[in-house]
Amino acid sequence: MADSNNDYPTVLGADAVFKGQLQFEKGVRLLGKFDGEINSGGQLLIADGAMLTGDVKAGSIRVDGNVKGNLNAGEKVQLTASARVEGDLQAARLEVAEGAVLVGRCMVGVDGQAKPPGPAKASSPPAEVLMDKAKGNVPAMVGVKK
Repeated sequence: MADSNNDYPTVLGADAVFKGQLQFEKGVRLLGKFDGEINSGGQLLIADGAMLTGDVKAGSIRVDGNVKGNLNAGEKVQLTASARVEGDLQAARLEVAEGAVLVGRCMVGVDGQAKPPGPAKASSPPAEVLMDKAKGNVPAMVGVKK
């Protein structure tokens, strides 16, 4: 289970307010407020009700709470239904639940890098994300540009 104490041995409690730089090896569960920079190869969980202001570079990031800053994950970023992110996101893989809010640019690809542009193939035109205006610009489906 992803929320086990083994995955997140360090916890910044709901009543904690922390400012500065944070580095860790395994995993951190943020329940309170953090203002600063996080740099790690481990896992970061920003819990529902937590607030992170600043940039994050980590192995994997799960957002249940609020983030104002850029997220960069070497493996995966997961935005749950309660997530709100205001900033740019870069990851090897991205999982977004219905109801999550992302205001910013998004780059997803192998090793957290978008695949370099190559010659366009006639048989596979670029994909386009179609937005559902009734739901406030929540992606409704992925289509193919015509």
